Amino acid sequence: MIIEHGNSLISDEIFSKQFVCDLERCKGACCIEGYRGAPLNQNDITEINKHIEYIKPYMTRKGLELLKAEGFSEGINEDDMATTCLPTGECVFAYRENGILGCAIEKAYKEDKIDYYKPISCHLYPIRLGKIGKMESINYHQWSICSAACALGKKLNVPVFEFLKEPLIRHYGEEWFEDLKLIYQEYQKYITD
Repeated sequence: MIIEHGNSLISDEIFSKQFVCDLERCKGACCIEGYRGAPLNQNDITEINKHIEYIKPYMTRKGLELLKAEGFSEGINEDDMATTCLPTGECVFAYRENGILGCAIEKAYKEDKIDYYKPISCHLYPIRLGKIGKMESINYHQWSICSAACALGKKLNVPVFEFLKEPLIRHYGEEWFEDLKLIYQEYQKYITD
């Protein structure tokens, strides 16, 4: 089922599926798996460029070498941009700590070096954004590497949209999210009737 909310077309899977990241089990696999890096929008590129000198101290030597050689983004056009990746698959900003992959951008943010959290595509995962005409599509992306997150979400009974409250508010605003909660309540009535 597709739900229209503002300028968004929302897959009801963000209501029906459960998800809570379980980094102890997945080890941050989304920072290394996939056929390319994290999708970037123009705001992400602007913010990373603005803060890159504060992000560099948290990057690995190989990440810094890739940054110098190829930059942090690649793509054919503005709608096709993604982070560059090492030949081993890691995002240019990935680092490993205690066996778990993390993001250098996020670490710089958490240590109050910058005011930009990380690319919205990473913050919103497992939601993937797309375009349908002038509407933005909001879809749940199911991936085997997140099976532990699905199991934990189911155990804790946390729908995808609730787990992603912070990035959804970051991207769409508080009022949009509050309205989404009301839509969820109506959806719950609909599926139980």
